[in-house]
Amino acid sequence: MANPVNPPRGMRDFLPEDKRARDLVLSKIRDTYSARGYQEIETPALEDIAKLTSGQGGDNEKLAFRVMKRGAELDEALAASGELSDLGLRYDLTVPLTRYYATNRNSLPTVFKAIQTGPVWRAERPQKGRYRQFVQCDIDIIGDASGLAEIDLLTSSLAALDALGLSDALVRVNHRSLLVSLLDSLGVPSESHGSAMISIDKLDKIGADGVAAELEERFGVGAAFTAWISNLDVSVIPAELSSIFSVVDSSRLKYDPTLVRGMGYYTGPIFEIEHPGSGSSIGGGGRYDGMVGKWLGQDVPAVGISLGFERVMDLISPSFFAGASESVVLVISGDVLSKAVEIRDSLIAQGYRVRLESRPKNLKSLLESMAANGFTHFATLDETTTGIELRPIA
Repeated sequence: MANPVNPPRGMRDFLPEDKRARDLVLSKIRDTYSARGYQEIETPALEDIAKLTSGQGGDNEKLAFRVMKRGAELDEALAASGELSDLGLRYDLTVPLTRYYATNRNSLPTVFKAIQTGPVWRAERPQKGRYRQFVQCDIDIIGDASGLAEIDLLTSSLAALDALGLSDALVRVNHRSLLVSLLDSLGVPSESHGSAMISIDKLDKIGADGVAAELEERFGVGAAFTAWISNLDVSVIPAELSSIFSVVDSSRLKYDPTLVRGMGYYTGPIFEIEHPGSGSSIGGGGRYDGMVGKWLGQDVPAVGISLGFERVMDLISPSFFAGASESVVLVISGDVLSKAVEIRDSLIAQGYRVRLESRPKNLKSLLESMAANGFTHFATLDETTTGIELRPIA
């Protein structure tokens, strides 16, 4: 028996109809963002490993796929027991964006609103819903320190989800300064804030008692945390978030004082998008005012949000694709090639997707195969045909 020929673990092939569905969803997202003034960019799959591991990417840096040096440079590194890699596959789109902005700043608007979509790679353990290669859909605003940027991002992201039929999506919102104030009030030393936030970020997994136990063991503040979380009042929106809640539809927002977002580079509001049909978040982001400055030598305000494309795809209803699936198999026999091409082009002009096929002995088998690949109608054409009748593939 031949060995199975599969893609690498954590990576997937997509059949033609699956790829078409993904492209339709991605196109809808991009069109929604573009209509709101965002401009699409493209960055390389590879970046210098020094930039990918500069502290900007948090724990994701540990998951970067490294690319070995080549030729004489590799030989020299091996001989000197030096660094063997000089490049790495991007593990997100934010670090490449900040490098891109620093490189091209003089050619970009003062306030730059970017769309970036594409695959990213992480060398992690594959499991359900977690892949080594997956697509991200990001929008970012660089150069605007005002609350307008957050409002623009949130309303645009919700509009994109609405366009996909995911109007039940809800955004949890918090602010990094509120978390810092919380930890100060609990008595956590400032140098340990990052570690304490990691514990609080586990709230959904280990519960309040588990977080309190960790905070008690590490910092002796478990009882203080328990008292704080027992008296939470999320009905009072803090001043740091008031502009967001006053403009964005409040039924689509939820103030969550326990929201952390794991990336250490966040400096202001942070967001996480959830949907009742998913057991995991389907997007997230926040303000990261210090990242661009690492390349430029001066801070530039920046904020972004990313949709988890793979998780979004899992939520899309088949009805979303119904209007886009009108496709025809034109089955031809005899000396009618010129006529077939003319009819095909006419149907395409009417909005159909059309495939030409020579008539086989077993027409039923052909139509079953085409139906499995998303084709919905067929027509036959031979030398006696005077008009085309589109019939549904049963």
